[in-house]
Amino acid sequence: MNLKLRVWRQKGPNHQGRLVDYTVDDVSPDMSFLEMLDVLNTRLIEQGEEPVAFDHDCREGICGSCGMVINGVAHGPLPAVTTCQLHMRTFKDGDQIVVEPWRARPFPVLKDLVVDRSAFDRIIQAGGYISVSTGSAPDANAIPIPKEKADTAMDAAQCIGCGACVAACPNGSAMLFTSAKAAHLALLPQGQAERYRRSVLMVNQMDAEGFGGCTNIGECEAVCPKEISIDFIGQLNRDLLVGTLTGAAEQKQRAGAGV
Repeated sequence: MNLKLRVWRQKGPNHQGRLVDYTVDDVSPDMSFLEMLDVLNTRLIEQGEEPVAFDHDCREGICGSCGMVINGVAHGPLPAVTTCQLHMRTFKDGDQIVVEPWRARPFPVLKDLVVDRSAFDRIIQAGGYISVSTGSAPDANAIPIPKEKADTAMDAAQCIGCGACVAACPNGSAMLFTSAKAAHLALLPQGQAERYRRSVLMVNQMDAEGFGGCTNIGECEAVCPKEISIDFIGQLNRDLLVGTLTGAAEQKQRAGAGV
């Protein structure tokens, strides 16, 4: 296969970016999209040019670092796959492929296709944890959990934090990511003590990072490589409402007690 690429090139956060045209010849249909970029970079290095910077790690659809927009779609045209799982047989000989980084204000471009997704880390740090006593690991069956709850929690826990939901959302919202990270804890007994406070803290941090509001368009669910359901957004909104009202009541009670 011979392909024409238009790749976003940007030296750094404070530089002007642009799309640059490249031609990649003799691409095997069995290559992954990242392997095709490796071929391009090898050729650029041989020609004394700067290779295209892009994030990658496991190349097994687990780490979530390989995110990029391919022909206007986060992770490319196939559903339920990451960029590293996208194979070149998806395209045809002579195709033009436009490759861009995630487009969201909280994800500033560091270089070429690499963006800073540390905003996700700060959302997790705000409340995506449980407080438990340290010690030896408890028995796996020490706390009985209904299978339905366990399965739903695992569905939420599949989120790999790639950011495709943000890149696809017209508002640049991170609600699908935040709701998944909150839900897999809120559904289990261990996460109940901090459930509502967790929702408030994580959503407040999400807003502080500059992510947009959710208007239930559903683009996030459509491009999610792990097919995380927007039902979790509904659960987060309910928990957020309870947490907000509970927090306001507690503040009023403390004020009345003169605390």
